[in-house]
Amino acid sequence: MASAADRAHMRQAIALMRQAGVVERTGGPFGAVVVRDGVVLGAAGNSVLRDHDPTAHAEVNAIRQACRALGSHDLRGAVLYASGECCPMCYAAAYWARISKVYFASFWSDYADLFDDVRIHADMARPAGERQLAPEPLLRAEALPVWEEFRRLQDGACY
Repeated sequence: MASAADRAHMRQAIALMRQAGVVERTGGPFGAVVVRDGVVLGAAGNSVLRDHDPTAHAEVNAIRQACRALGSHDLRGAVLYASGECCPMCYAAAYWARISKVYFASFWSDYADLFDDVRIHADMARPAGERQLAPEPLLRAEALPVWEEFRRLQDGACY
């Protein structure tokens, strides 16, 4: 159940959404806040247009800030407040960061006429050869020895 603090953090994400998308026009209208133990570790809007970076979504920007603030890639125990339902990339970033909970203010269907989230999600659910980008393996035999070498490292950086 969402608390008053959860609602306050989401309102901050929505304010960042408006700032990025409507006022500053740095990217789409998306904002995100990462909080752990009541402390805001990262808060950002979308900056795809400003940064000329298709990965500069609000969630990714906020996760990067939070990781820098903690000096760690591990955000276990943190909550992500996103103005929109996470796209596949942002969901994966939150997953890899080990974020413990995600709240979002609007559904993909609320902005399906503007952004590709629904289409990307559907494309990724298809078998690899049927996807729009049709990914296929290349030089696997050359990559496998590197995986074996990495496995043998005493201090391998698994995350």
